[in-house]
Amino acid sequence: MQNTDFDFKNYSFGSTKSIKDYILLIRTNLKTFMIIPIIIFILSLAYAMYPPNIYRSTVTLKIIVQQQTVLKDGSLPEVKTENSDRFIANEIEVIQNYDTRERVAKALIDTIENAKNKKVFNLLTLDKNEEGINGHKTLSDITGLLLTKVKTEQKAGMDVIEISAESPSPEEASLIANTYAEKFLQFNLEENRNQLNVVRKFLENQSKEKLTELNNAENELSNFKEKGGIVSLDAQSSELITQLSQLDAQRDAAKIDLMTSKGVLDQYKKEIGNQNPYLANYLESQTSQAYIDVLQKQIAELQMNRDMAMANKSPNMDVSVKINEYDRKINELKQKLSSKINGIKTGAFSGSPDQIKDLAQKLIEEEVRNHSLSIKLNELQTIINKYEGSISRLPKKSMEFAGYQRNMESLQQLYTLVQQKYQEALINELSQPGNLVIIGVGRVPDSPAKPNRLMIILIGLMISPVIAFGYILIKDYFDDTIKSPDDIEKNDISFLSWIPHSIYNINNYHDNEELLALYESDSPVSESFRAIKARILHSKADSGIPKIILVTSAAEGEGKSFVSFNLAGNFAQSNKRTLLLDCDLRRPRIHAIMGVDKKPGLVDFLLHKTKLEEIIRKTRKNNLSYITSGSIIKNPAELLESKKMDDFLKIIRDFFDVIIIDSAPIVAVIDTEILTKFVDGTILVVCADKTKNQLMMDAVDIIKRNKIPFLGTVLNDFRYKSGYGYYYKYYYNYSSNGNGGKKHKVKP
Repeated sequence: MQNTDFDFKNYSFGSTKSIKDYILLIRTNLKTFMIIPIIIFILSLAYAMYPPNIYRSTVTLKIIVQQQTVLKDGSLPEVKTENSDRFIANEIEVIQNYDTRERVAKALIDTIENAKNKKVFNLLTLDKNEEGINGHKTLSDITGLLLTKVKTEQKAGMDVIEISAESPSPEEASLIANTYAEKFLQFNLEENRNQLNVVRKFLENQSKEKLTELNNAENELSNFKEKGGIVSLDAQSSELITQLSQLDAQRDAAKIDLMTSKGVLDQYKKEIGNQNPYLANYLESQTSQAYIDVLQKQIAELQMNRDMAMANKSPNMDVSVKINEYDRKINELKQKLSSKINGIKTGAFSGSPDQIKDLAQKLIEEEVRNHSLSIKLNELQTIINKYEGSISRLPKKSMEFAGYQRNMESLQQLYTLVQQKYQEALINELSQPGNLVIIGVGRVPDSPAKPNRLMIILIGLMISPVIAFGYILIKDYFDDTIKSPDDIEKNDISFLSWIPHSIYNINNYHDNEELLALYESDSPVSESFRAIKARILHSKADSGIPKIILVTSAAEGEGKSFVSFNLAGNFAQSNKRTLLLDCDLRRPRIHAIMGVDKKPGLVDFLLHKTKLEEIIRKTRKNNLSYITSGSIIKNPAELLESKKMDDFLKIIRDFFDVIIIDSAPIVAVIDTEILTKFVDGTILVVCADKTKNQLMMDAVDIIKRNKIPFLGTVLNDFRYKSGYGYYYKYYYNYSSNGNGGKKHKVKP
């Protein structure tokens, strides 16, 4: 196994895994595979039952996307574009911003304070442990709450927005959704009427100012008449004053129109500047070209001449031909101007979104109108100056009277014009619609929208086995321990046999009870040791049967003493004189297994403290003897490497048919490597679900590096459920037929 980056695909679908492997993996972790789904089911059940019912009310709004540009052909059907979606996305952003939510929050607070039944409110009112005024939450709290409890989204493929509100109270959900929609409609209408509102307010102020000026002019004329007496002008002078009054009124009206146009123009420039600051400057430079100025000036002159001709016509004079000629020339110039303006619009609209195109068109039209008004104002002032030259030739008294009379008459006409324009602006403002329409109100829901308790439970049931299996896969992937004989053999390591799990495999011993090979010879464990013995005897067919066999492990606590003890017992059972030698001088165990004192033992003999016959001890089986480790010393490696140890093994070699040496772990200390030069073969013991794969590989590398005679590996404490249960099944049945099925101290 690899414990680097987790490649789940390679792990799950690689050639090393089959369906049988996954089934065995589940069997091995059956307890985990059952517990995890139970826990997930309990959690999903608790999650489904604990939350309160949440009701949802939805208001549906239709968005009217206004795309009034000269590039749009009215004969073609309207096609939905990305710009339309962007426009709707902007509207959704406005719905969700803080100012809109604050408006809604204020309206909701007014509703709560005026409501007779406050039990229908839940989200907006205070909890029992909270303190507040009038029983509702603060304005800022409700404003923040609306951000999480109100959801705004566009219906796919449609110019429709849905505003949905959620609350534990169905009435409150309906109230929030409808209030939200109403306040946004009000805001949207204000925004759409904003431009007209500016014009209407300006004209309203101008109307009031001109009325005041008219009253003052009438008072001044009346005072003059009282002080200077009544002065009458001749018919020609009266006609001149009337014409001048009309011109003054037109000039002042043009001034007001110019001021109105300038205010509108500034607002358009500001709006376009916020989106594209370069476009506003470009449009202003294009509309102020000299060619356009000349055309506008010529149109203004012709219009003034036409108006003067119409004003001076008399019953005895037919001016219709002249007026028609003026109209023809004016129309020709307007066509040229329109063609030029359309070219500017085409250049300005190239690559611009629809919303900017609409603003740009309005700005161009207003720029042209502004220039026309400015030229018209200059032309009117020029004509007025000519007429004033004629008045200056009147007598002083008559000229002063004419001034008062002219001022009053011009203000009367101007006031009438301003009032007319104000009424038109008021009608335009009130008739201007928004671009939102409610097509579905938020109704009081009959059933909760969430939680879907049944769906939560079903999802919990469906995903729990997947989560459990995924957990087992991940755990297995990152688990680097040896689990089965396959884990050994796939690393091309010689394998002798495996020993099934029993209560004695590792560190459990009570007075010879570990010697299953002798006292429970018909158990699966004993059968495993018979298999190991047979394979050892056949492993050296060419070079002879190994006589001195070293048993070691990769690490501590993997059952090497258990294997050594039972392997020795199995050889003894075959009528071979067998010696079990405890050479683990750091942590010896043979004396504890046999229930004797470790002294005198091997160390004491090598240090010449005792005789050989005193350290060799017999068991109840005459063919099995053992030697304990003896006294503890500081440097056991030096003693094991000494000539005394070599001589000792040569001596006892002739006394026994088989010598089993229980040694220290080969990776942990150097003692075992020293002993390997004296032996005929080495057995490596690994423990299922305990020995790390890398640690086993390190032990094998040491054996191969030192060219140690290697008999193979024994897998200790292997559990049948990992896929090799057939061994126990067939052995047990065979044994039962032979001896009546005797029970053993083995946990299958």
